[in-house]
Amino acid sequence: MFKAFTQHPASVGESYFEHMGMAFGFAATLAVGAVCCALHGIFPFAFQTSGSRRIRALYVRMVTHRAPHRPEPAAADDHAAGAYI
Repeated sequence: MFKAFTQHPASVGESYFEHMGMAFGFAATLAVGAVCCALHGIFPFAFQTSGSRRIRALYVRMVTHRAPHRPEPAAADDHAAGAYI
């Protein structure tokens, strides 16, 4: 049972708690971005680049700054898209 909690984090070079922290950080960034996008929908003059800026920053953190041993996400694999969170 313990392996279910540690296998994926280990596959991306993190401990369970490191992985939890990264996932919470991504979630917080996404939540702020979602609020900015919703407000931009109501007020088009506000938050014009906030959502896209956060998406780019998350991409850099999640994909381009990964350690070399970590696998790249497979585009065709549905599970792979969420495998790096």
